[in-house]
Amino acid sequence: MLRVYDLDRSLTFYTEQLGMKLLRKKDYPTGEFTLAFVGYGDESGNTVLELTHNWGQKEPYTIGNAFGHIAIGVADIYGVCDRMATAGVKIPRPPGPMKHGGSVIAFVEDPDGYKIELIQKG
Repeated sequence: MLRVYDLDRSLTFYTEQLGMKLLRKKDYPTGEFTLAFVGYGDESGNTVLELTHNWGQKEPYTIGNAFGHIAIGVADIYGVCDRMATAGVKIPRPPGPMKHGGSVIAFVEDPDGYKIELIQKG
């Protein structure tokens, strides 16, 4: 679960930039929050990400030091990063080989500043 400041902006990022689908969304008026679940497939057989939007949040959240990042495998890391950069997504670590060898990775940021590691599949 990630707490997000602007739910619409976050949903746009996760669906349009990362290609996830909005699986379900529900408002909880008595608790003054909305839950939205996004992922690459049905919840019964795939991992999903819960985005929580607290209606009364006046300032963006601070990201604690216990959270590292989300990692997602992609088929064409260079193409994905080019498309995301064109859309204005922050890419603090452009695609390239890991420093100590191994996979080709990149890091992007969602609208709240959460880091997402992209890992080249195959």
